[in-house]
Amino acid sequence: MYEGRRSPPASRRVFLWRLGGHFGLAAGLVAVSLAGGMAGYSHFERLGWRDAFLNAAMLLGGMGPVESPATPGGKVFAGLYALYAGLIFLVSVAIMLAPVVHRLLHRFHWDGDGEKPAGRGRVGGR
Repeated sequence: MYEGRRSPPASRRVFLWRLGGHFGLAAGLVAVSLAGGMAGYSHFERLGWRDAFLNAAMLLGGMGPVESPATPGGKVFAGLYALYAGLIFLVSVAIMLAPVVHRLLHRFHWDGDGEKPAGRGRVGGR
């Protein structure tokens, strides 16, 4: 997926595509998590979709639920979803930062041996 140590760093265009792909993956993960939270709040707490969205989004954003759960199943779900939401936040940030960190580390550790010398397009250098 990423270039190796002996290859030159990816072009800016490739890097931006890679960054966009990682952002899309993280956004998809958050969207699926939000849908799961909405389904859980709708099922266990009998909340409407707007209130379920608000509670799930607030937990995914790290703010905490808006309404306290009233049912025993809702309390267990809210606790488990809060733990899950904390992990999803960390994972999505790591997914988005991975291309940036790789690019920085690649620039520091790239030895340049794999690069074709400038001005030598033909075999033998003539």
